[in-house]
Amino acid sequence: MVSAIYNVSPQQLKRAGIKAILTDLDNTLIAWNNPDGTPELRQWIQTMHQNGIRIVVVSNNSAKRISRAVSPLGLQFVSRSLKPLTRGIRQAQHDLGLTKDEVVMVGDQLMTDMWAANNAHVRSILVKPLIETDKWDTQINRFFEKFVMRRLHQQYPGMTWQEDLG
Repeated sequence: MVSAIYNVSPQQLKRAGIKAILTDLDNTLIAWNNPDGTPELRQWIQTMHQNGIRIVVVSNNSAKRISRAVSPLGLQFVSRSLKPLTRGIRQAQHDLGLTKDEVVMVGDQLMTDMWAANNAHVRSILVKPLIETDKWDTQINRFFEKFVMRRLHQQYPGMTWQEDLG
């Protein structure tokens, strides 16, 4: 659990044998209501590319929605990934030619991103949502997520937000 995707460094990923980040789009990479992203996002992407870490967006959104957001950033994507099913993660992994041990799924939702990663047997990083508001359909997931998170905290009392993977 890391406070923001921008706090994940290429050095930390390389030490773990990670060659690619599979990332959710809305409220993980960009705010759901700001498809243009931020300068901080552009810098983070550039740093990852300079260090040989590939980034693929794996989203349940339509290709049109994702393309509008990530084309200016030069990122590959898998649309209609059907998270929490594994289809999108498997497709991205196959397209990259990497094993499950060489990728990590990063997302802001337990019920889609983390569950999909768990189902696909890939490592995952839960990040805090970039903003506190969500699309209407995500609000439903957030409601159930509160109960799951409470249960996880009971099972794993040391589970806390960190600033980075260190």
